[in-house]
Amino acid sequence: MTERPSRPTMRGAVAGSLLVATIVLCTAVGFGVGAAVGAPVPLGITGVFVGAIAGIVVVARRFSDL
Repeated sequence: MTERPSRPTMRGAVAGSLLVATIVLCTAVGFGVGAAVGAPVPLGITGVFVGAIAGIVVVARRFSDL
């Protein structure tokens, strides 16, 4: 019987930090664009929701074998 190669133990932590980083990045972009057009809070909040969705997609594609 062949053994499966061992996976790194911190993959869950990496996936979580990737999710948080995507949310923070999208929020910052939303606030930046919002500051340029005069509506930083609504676009910042929109960035949080877009970042959450984008983060889930990024983590699902990157760690599809978890």
